[in-house]
Amino acid sequence: MELTIRKENPDDFKMVFNLIEKAFENEPMSDQKEQFLVERLRKSNVFVPDLSMVAIIENKIVGHILLTKLKIKNGQNEFDSLALAPVSVLPEYQGKGIGGMLIKEAHKKAKELGFHSVILLGHEKYYPKFGYKKAKLFGIELPFEVPKENCMAIELTENGLKNVSGTVEYPKEFSE
Repeated sequence: MELTIRKENPDDFKMVFNLIEKAFENEPMSDQKEQFLVERLRKSNVFVPDLSMVAIIENKIVGHILLTKLKIKNGQNEFDSLALAPVSVLPEYQGKGIGGMLIKEAHKKAKELGFHSVILLGHEKYYPKFGYKKAKLFGIELPFEVPKENCMAIELTENGLKNVSGTVEYPKEFSE
């Protein structure tokens, strides 16, 4: 199984919409609307085209990941970071490491683009494999009530979150 990861392009949008819908349709922790979030984020000023990536096997898009800009605010201080939301893999391709490959490739690209950290809300057993730690260890909180073990952050660069603390401010597209 040869896997290619590349930047998503507009011709992929419909296929990616369907992929995300299928990936989350049986996910109990989901509202099953992630595909609409991705559409809103693509049209926003927090969208970074190079950080919307697809995984392809035999000319078929089987996975997608999106990292978008967000802020961490602490009083007058504001810090730039990224949100990982969502990572999606077609159900029949899940459990084969595709999501992990997308995460690693997205981290690499984000670092190349000068980003220092990523914040996410996700499975506490899955994301630590890629270096994610509880966000509270960095003094970072999410702006809503969720279990602390599901709020995570990663430093893409050494000390990428040093002297950064505060509350994540998600772009408005996340709450529409």
